[in-house]
Amino acid sequence: MIEAGSLEYAHARLCARFGDRPDALAWRRVEMTRELDAMLDVARATPLGAWIVRIAPDTDVHAVEREMRAHWNERVAAIAAWMPSKWRASIEWCGLVMDLPVLQHVARGGTAPRAWRDDPLHGALANDVARGKTERAVFLAATRANPDRIASLWRAEWTRRLPPHRGRSSLLAETVRLIAEHLTAFREPRHVDGWALRRALHARLSQLFRRATLDPAEAFIFLALSALDFERLRGEILRRVAFPRLPLAP
Repeated sequence: MIEAGSLEYAHARLCARFGDRPDALAWRRVEMTRELDAMLDVARATPLGAWIVRIAPDTDVHAVEREMRAHWNERVAAIAAWMPSKWRASIEWCGLVMDLPVLQHVARGGTAPRAWRDDPLHGALANDVARGKTERAVFLAATRANPDRIASLWRAEWTRRLPPHRGRSSLLAETVRLIAEHLTAFREPRHVDGWALRRALHARLSQLFRRATLDPAEAFIFLALSALDFERLRGEILRRVAFPRLPLAP
């Protein structure tokens, strides 16, 4: 039996999850279902259902944000537990990725959304920040001093948590470069079709994943793919919650 905490175990679990991801037809069914309750039913019949277990048809925007972020953190924690211990700190740090835009907004003087104020996880984090505790609190203090550098500050802390250089893989460096190129392209005003950029990133990440057999980069590539699923499904749900009469995309 392959034990948890090994690359072999992580590879088996990640490959199973990768193979169970929604295909283009599943996404098309979700996108073309107009009513929120019907769309949720369609999504629950696909692997996307794991993201929306606790989301009801009468939910509001804040509940959607809270529940989907909760599943993201559960997914990050599960993958960290599958991997060898030396990789866990860097994987766990990825749990903060979905919160970076809001953290930047708050660091610039904005008000935290209600989804955060109602979330016990973020409430505990706020208490840590007030008391100067935990590495996350130190990171957040740094973002308040320079909110425009939040992405580079996050990456610097992530890099610090990685195992020694000789234990890393070239595929991991390639993954980082690919995501950095995507983010740079996304900031270009001439790119009005953000979803085309996301589809291109998805295709390239999928190719990398297939090359990453028993490579630690598998975990981070899968998380990047999961982040794209998160963003896409959240967009479909929030569009129906906030703008129920808005026409669907063709």
